[in-house]
Amino acid sequence: MQNSLTLDNFLTRFLLHPPAVKTAELPTRHAAVLVPIVAAAEPRLLLTRRARTLRKHAGQVAFPGGMQDAEDASLIATALREAMEEVAIPPDRVRVLGTLPPVTSSTGFQVTPVVGLIPPAIDYRMNPAEVESLFEMPLQEALRVSRYSELSVHRQGRRLPVWLSWYDDYFIWGMTAGIIRELSLQLYPDVPE
Repeated sequence: MQNSLTLDNFLTRFLLHPPAVKTAELPTRHAAVLVPIVAAAEPRLLLTRRARTLRKHAGQVAFPGGMQDAEDASLIATALREAMEEVAIPPDRVRVLGTLPPVTSSTGFQVTPVVGLIPPAIDYRMNPAEVESLFEMPLQEALRVSRYSELSVHRQGRRLPVWLSWYDDYFIWGMTAGIIRELSLQLYPDVPE
């Protein structure tokens, strides 16, 4: 990876290195997350820590997102609606760049990551029922693939890699870490893991 990742470098790499199309049997329940990139000169990745009172994934670092509603016109609309509900990012302030290949969550959802640029001056308002805190991580640091360690988990006779990383006091793991790592591998295919 180069010395300094600028917003223009990120946009160029994202557009020139589209995600690989993956074919697999995917669940029929759909969800989407917004992968919000703060459009600063040195871009940052916005992440949340889920409320500890939630039934599922309490206290975990995550992207804003959730299950697709029948009223959502698309999975992009789902990600934008959820980002508005969780941290008050207005949908019209998000410049959607595209989607990453869907991933299967541990709860059986097909989750589509939606990559979008957001302005640096948004007045975030966390929904306390869903979000405990939010933080920004320098995108260059987030995309450093060597920061992710693999843990092998065996489920239903299959070995599944789970990716782990720390940033300040935040433990980033599971699907969130996997999405960030896959974005890094997409943008920097020539960098050794």
